[in-house]
Formats: sequence, structure tokens, C-alpha cells
Amino acid sequence: MKIDARRLDAFLANPSPARVVLFHGDDEGLIREHATKLVRNVAGALDDPFRVSEIERDGYGQLPDEVAAMSMTGGRRVVRVRDVTDGATATVQKVLAGQGPGLLVLEGATLTGRSKLKTLLDRAEQAGTVACYPMDTRAVTQLARSVLAQDRIEIETDALGWLAGQLGADRMVTRSELEKLALHAGVGGTVDMMAARACVGDLSGLSLEDALFAATDGDVAGTDRALELAISEGAAPVGVLRAALMHLQRFVRVRAQIDDGASTEDAVKGLRPPLFFKREAVFTRSVRLWNAASLAMATQRLSDTERACKRTGSPAETLCRNALVGLAQRGAAARRR
Repeated sequence: MKIDARRLDAFLANPSPARVVLFHGDDEGLIREHATKLVRNVAGALDDPFRVSEIERDGYGQLPDEVAAMSMTGGRRVVRVRDVTDGATATVQKVLAGQGPGLLVLEGATLTGRSKLKTLLDRAEQAGTVACYPMDTRAVTQLARSVLAQDRIEIETDALGWLAGQLGADRMVTRSELEKLALHAGVGGTVDMMAARACVGDLSGLSLEDALFAATDGDVAGTDRALELAISEGAAPVGVLRAALMHLQRFVRVRAQIDDGASTEDAVKGLRPPLFFKREAVFTRSVRLWNAASLAMATQRLSDTERACKRTGSPAETLCRNALVGLAQRGAAARRR
């Protein structure tokens, strides 16, 4: 049974009658946050040895017995599995067929939309599945205001818009970056654009942003250098591709306005959230390299690569590099025409 956003808070507070809950999607931080909240709500703590049990991948066979076990201190037990794969499908099916009182909590960031496990639980009445995808700009804006408001910190509009465009691919990282920004501003302080850029990276430092702008500008060497730095800083392949897709979406919006008769400069300045002023020139130059058809093709290729990266055993980093460098090569080809 799929749990939509409107019911999520109530479900996390009381998941009955679900006996299995799966958190899946691209945002690993949000998966971890929701799963942790659910475990705490049901078991009262994360580290109670009598009510919380964590099982590794090689222990899938233990799940039916673990879920069936009674807590020695009373209350419902929770069995938690991180990084679950489709290899657990048959065992989870046994859990659903059993009568155990425990709750099985599964975290599956690597599961695809065609996952056998996800399909099973989507259809099961005694299960709940929760999709966890990167936040949109509105959600990032709300979270930023919430985190900063705790210390009575004001934030300027342009800085808030810039943050909304840089963060969001991973909720835990986003929250961590915002808390770092709050610490920098201090209680009762103000965050301007300079402070935002000084304190907050775009999930892997400004090097990823450099790689994206270089790619759409047709700078193959610059893309390769900046991407290498971003990966060395810890950028995950799926996160890079997700950021690249968001970057292309800005081009799609601007190109649509230009095709409707707007000037390039007006279309770029009308972006919300707005571009950082130092990026406007390269963006304005680059948008002339891409038409609606080439943007649609580039977006599809990035989406296909993202799905390929989620397959077990795939060379995700290599696929990511090839996709971004390929984007730069298409930009370079357009510049030569």
C-alpha cells in the first residue's frame, strides 16, 4: 500500500496495521530520516536491545523469526534492514504471511521502480511503501526558513533563492548545511548571499556547480576537471545526475520563454530561483547552444543514466562521468556549428 505525503505524518506516528514498511527513492537522507522517526515512534528508542533489532543483508533468512519474536519488556519490536535489495523479496513475503507482532522497517535507496520487493509491498494490505525523492525548491525554502527561525535568523531573498537552487538532493545533507549556516550567522543574525555561498556547498562543493555550467557551455576539459574534484569531495553519481537534471530544467524553462518570443536576457533574469549574478553571463551564452529538441534528448540521456546507476553492480561513477562529459561534448559540437 502506497502512503502519500498527506498521510505520511499520521502513518509514521502509528503504522498499524502495517507489518512491513519500505522507504525507497533517490533521497537517502530522507529515507534514513523517515525510517529513524518510525523506529523511534514504535519502539520508543533507537538503541533498545529488547525492542530494536538490525539485520544485515546476509541475514535476510532471520527476518520471519525476528518479526515473530516477542519483546521481553513489552511493546512492539522493530526489525530494521538498511540498504535492502530485491534479494529479500521471498523472505519478506514469508513475513507478510506470518503472524508475528513485530514491525519490519526496510530502507531501499537502490531499489528501482520495477523492483520486485517494492511491487510486492505496494500491493500488500499489511505493508506501507513511502517514496523519498529530492526536495523541490519550495520544500528547501520551507526547511531553510524553519531551521534559521529556530535562532531568529533572517535571510535575504536572493540568498534564500540561491539556497533553494543548490540544496535538496539529500535531506540530511541539506539540513546539515543549513545548520552550519545558522551557526555562522549566529542567533539573531542575517544571512546574505555572501554568507550563503561562503558556508553552503551544493551537496559536494561549488565544484559540482562548476562542472554543470562547464558542461552546458561545451567546455569538455573544464567539465572533466570540476567533476573529478566534485567526486573526490564525495559527490555520489546519482546525486550528480540529479543535479544535472535540475540544471537542465532551468535551460528548458528559459528556452521555452525564448521560443515564445522573450529575449534571452529577460528569460534568464526571470528564472526563479534566480541565478547567482556571477553565473548569468555563462548561462546566457550557453542557452544559445541548446534548442528544445537537444535539451529533451540530453534530459532523456541523463534520466536513462540515472536509472542505470541504480542497478546492482553497475559502474555508477563511470556512467556518471560519461554522461556529463557527453553533455559537454554535445555543447561543444553546438558551438562549432
